[in-house]
Amino acid sequence: MSDTLGILAEMNDRSREVFRRVVEGYLADGLPVGSRTLTRDFNEKVSAATIRNVMQDLEFLGLLDSPHVSAGRIPTQLGLRMFVDGLLEVGSPDETDREKIDATLGAKAQDVGGMLDRVGAALSGVTHGASLVLTPKREAPIKHIEFVSLAQDRALVVLVFADGHVENRLFVPPRGQTPSSMREAANFLNALIEGKTLSELRTTMQTQIQSRRQEIDVLAQALVESGLAVWDGAGDQIERLIVRGRSNLLESSSEAEDLERIRHLFDDLERKRDIAEFLELTEGGDGVRIFIGSENKLFSLSGSSLVVSPYMNADRKIIGAVGVIGPTRLNYGRIVPIVNYTAQLVGKLISDQS
Repeated sequence: MSDTLGILAEMNDRSREVFRRVVEGYLADGLPVGSRTLTRDFNEKVSAATIRNVMQDLEFLGLLDSPHVSAGRIPTQLGLRMFVDGLLEVGSPDETDREKIDATLGAKAQDVGGMLDRVGAALSGVTHGASLVLTPKREAPIKHIEFVSLAQDRALVVLVFADGHVENRLFVPPRGQTPSSMREAANFLNALIEGKTLSELRTTMQTQIQSRRQEIDVLAQALVESGLAVWDGAGDQIERLIVRGRSNLLESSSEAEDLERIRHLFDDLERKRDIAEFLELTEGGDGVRIFIGSENKLFSLSGSSLVVSPYMNADRKIIGAVGVIGPTRLNYGRIVPIVNYTAQLVGKLISDQS
């Protein structure tokens, strides 16, 4: 950010104004902006030749690009980053957009997953992009754990939470498991639960496994560690990501190359087993973050932009995130306040429920 703001600070008023108008024009309709268009709209009387010279200077700085000879200019990824960091004006969400989000969340249903699915649908509908919602991990204390052998290479862990919720999860047990070793592992875990959440139990288990390694049957220990991977690993993460509005991106692009990149994006989403990275994108601080093109390692090959904001529980701990993904020419001035408003609203509703 500091590099782009340094370039911006060194630009004179005319260069800054030309740059701003090119970016805003491109974001509005996706087309290159020519010098004659800018000459008509400029406040001061400036010739098209002067505007062209300024645009050439901006191109030399790597802020603008010429897709075709004498076809006007479009912003580069660096140019978009500088615009977002230094020139983007962000206000409050439009009242109509806010009402649509409010209507979706207004029911205050007890089912957090259902509520967040509706949030994703609302974000997708309001922004005409694809929405991403990372749901919170279940934080209710665990009441009971049981392992059930289904086959030599398949077992079931039954998790009973204090709030009455029951989850059954399949996993591949370590080789050589017996009913007795499974009972031993379950007894070991149930003795440690004491109202702990999954994440708290995981920490306790790691400590206990180290300190009581000699006391636990080797196979039971392997089962415990295998169960850990199921509860807190990739299998849990993939279920936490809600993606809505894929068709919006496919319909908004007419270029075959763009369509292929968008398909690649969603294929990447469906394949990726560590969606925790999505949440990590938000941990640089409170508020909305914007990732443009290759800045976002999660979606870098698709050439897309991601606007994402974390939401927090009553203890101000980040527990999830909401975001919108689309082409790099997103209407950032409109999308940013919508994402920010939605994240704050989701955090408040989840805090109220808990």
